[in-house]
Amino acid sequence: MFFVDVLETEGLGNRSYLAGGPGSAVVVDPPRDIDRVVAAAARRGVRITAVAETHVHNDYVTGGLELARLTGARYLVPAGAEVAYARVAVADGDVEPVDAGLELRAVATPGHTPHHTSYVLQEAGRAVAAFTGGSLLIGTVGRPDLVEPRLTEELARAQHASAHRLAGQLEDGVSVLPTHGFGSFCSSSASGGEHSTIGAERAANPALVKDVETFVRELLAGLDDVPAYYAHMAPVNTDGPAPLDLTEPRRADADDIARRLAAGEWVVDLRSRVAFAAGHVAGSLNFEVDGQLATYLAWMVPWGRPVTLLAHSADDLARAQRELARVGIDRPAAAAVGSPADWVADGDRPASFRRATFAELAAARRHDGDVVVVDVRRDAERAQGWVGGSVHLPVHEIHRRLDEVPPGTVWVHCAGGMRAAVAASVLDAAGREVVAVDDGFAAAADAGLPLVTPSDDAAA
Repeated sequence: MFFVDVLETEGLGNRSYLAGGPGSAVVVDPPRDIDRVVAAAARRGVRITAVAETHVHNDYVTGGLELARLTGARYLVPAGAEVAYARVAVADGDVEPVDAGLELRAVATPGHTPHHTSYVLQEAGRAVAAFTGGSLLIGTVGRPDLVEPRLTEELARAQHASAHRLAGQLEDGVSVLPTHGFGSFCSSSASGGEHSTIGAERAANPALVKDVETFVRELLAGLDDVPAYYAHMAPVNTDGPAPLDLTEPRRADADDIARRLAAGEWVVDLRSRVAFAAGHVAGSLNFEVDGQLATYLAWMVPWGRPVTLLAHSADDLARAQRELARVGIDRPAAAAVGSPADWVADGDRPASFRRATFAELAAARRHDGDVVVVDVRRDAERAQGWVGGSVHLPVHEIHRRLDEVPPGTVWVHCAGGMRAAVAASVLDAAGREVVAVDDGFAAAADAGLPLVTPSDDAAA
């Protein structure tokens, strides 16, 4: 009897898989922090005999090379991927034994990348699960625009063909087990659920229910922003990532924190947005450890800039260090644990700013002509409607576009509050008077704020 264990990496919206039988197993698309994988195998009492990559990843640093080295497993990488390390080059139709009566069959599924390969788990010759990586996702497909702009349309067409190839080979009951699509920016659109089968996808996935021209046109029109750090992931994965080092960073005191800020380094406060707004080191930036820390910090920080982490607890620091290592921010320059009282230099006081609701924003607009509203959602979110008169500066761009923020008190909002807090900390560090709207965007209409849609804008 086979098993499939799911290893979630929620901050990045990805899944890895440990699959096998009573004695041995394969790992598909392992995360950077392979200790989680080793622990899962130990709980199962199985030996890892193979590690399989569906593609050279654009959104995180793989742990595959190190896991294969550590366990002695065969490292399966698509033959079309040009990498700088020894691997087992996998071609379409290749079969890898996993356990007695259990094997993994490679299926070429180009689209997310030119070399993308899915793996079908077969028990006694019958397909039971398909590890589809960035090919066929739940309710969508992996985005085709991460490799080379000139290849985007070609790869979109390949995604359509690959989805049909999988659906044509596999029975309705076969589980679809993608790597991306649970909040990952590698997904071409929002994922449709947590679990699926070939039958469910055959009935509803756009790649399987729409003709290729319609599918490609709609897919390309709906692509969202690409996190800037993606440009660094494929080269790291191609060259072969270094082993992960999660030892504690050097500790920083208040004077050290002040020196690092003065030198232009990034000092990142991991505490909740509520705690940060109430009091923080002036010049520090707020990326909550419970938010999408790795995605947004890696997206915004100038690549290679030293990062110092401030955390409420050692556990929060360790969590953040692990998350950041998954996207190639391997070693914080320094770290401190405690509260602003511990981090602010003698003679200085913690900085703070206000938090508010959309109702309070509406009231301020009625009574104060100094209000500036900044919307930090992404383009695709903004296109669904926005607060009339607001300035649009996506959170991942705001630190480079501060000169575009009009004078006045800046009320900054997103869809739920987390990104508004990030942007508010950036504006606060730049010396602006800021109010973070910590509220769901649906409350804007309830508060009586005027909402504009693209059709309204065009008519005007």
